[in-house]
Amino acid sequence: MKQFIKKFESYLLNEKGSSLHTHKNYMVDLTQFFTFLSTKYPDIMSKEPSFLSNVDPNTVREYLGKMIKDRSPSSMARKLASLRTFFQFCLRKGVVPSNPAKEVATPKVPKRIPRFLTVDEVFSLIDAPSGNEALGSRDKAIIELLYASGLRVGELVDLDVDSIDLAAKTVRVMGKGRKERIVPMGEKACSAIASYLNYRAALCPESAEENALFVNRRGGRLTARSVERMLNKYIKVCGLQKKVTPHVLRHTFATHLLGSGADMRGIQELLGHASLSTTQKYTHVSLEGLMKTYDKAHPKA
Repeated sequence: MKQFIKKFESYLLNEKGSSLHTHKNYMVDLTQFFTFLSTKYPDIMSKEPSFLSNVDPNTVREYLGKMIKDRSPSSMARKLASLRTFFQFCLRKGVVPSNPAKEVATPKVPKRIPRFLTVDEVFSLIDAPSGNEALGSRDKAIIELLYASGLRVGELVDLDVDSIDLAAKTVRVMGKGRKERIVPMGEKACSAIASYLNYRAALCPESAEENALFVNRRGGRLTARSVERMLNKYIKVCGLQKKVTPHVLRHTFATHLLGSGADMRGIQELLGHASLSTTQKYTHVSLEGLMKTYDKAHPKA
């Protein structure tokens, strides 16, 4: 069973093209599911993959019922999505006759109005990092880039040094489904990143992962959770009475562009939304057009 799970993990990364963030979440969910199954079948990890045919929709429902405490509907929906993806893989490999997770209803996730910051709040947040020159410049560059380009936090932490083109003022991003896109950056973000790169070597011993753009004190690649903790620290410094996550800065990016009259299609392109596949049937927004949209509408361009 362990080897089969490793094959699924490889499928997520190499065939399905999942982001590292999605891959990590799916594998955590799958580990939790097998921990649950081991209470029913103690020797399941030594079984052949075909043993998974014993899992039916009621087993999946029972597992979700065990996991629901203190978890939001969106978290439960993701756990179900993880199982659907795994059992679809099992179905493709011929180890199960059907996908039991597909027969389980997705928890209703209430639609929420996206939270966002005002321009003044963003500027206050950007100005908050100080103190240690290496870490302070890194944190400032991260906040500038999140707001300047609307990246997902998983996309941000996956960036390498060569993902950034300061001369062209662009960043090359690997989005969901391993789809690459080029996103403009403003002058302020470029300046903040250039400043950080001058200090980055101080955080990177020779043994460190050299390619990662944003690194921690030990020279390792920053994680999404580390970025969230960093933001929370500066929110307290600013005295903002709002819950701010990296995704709130992504919403803020889009909201400020819309409020300044930017074209919706251009914003969708900048954000790398999957729904663009429909939009692109009718309209192709070139990089030059995106730069014009960005320069005209973004407050810090």
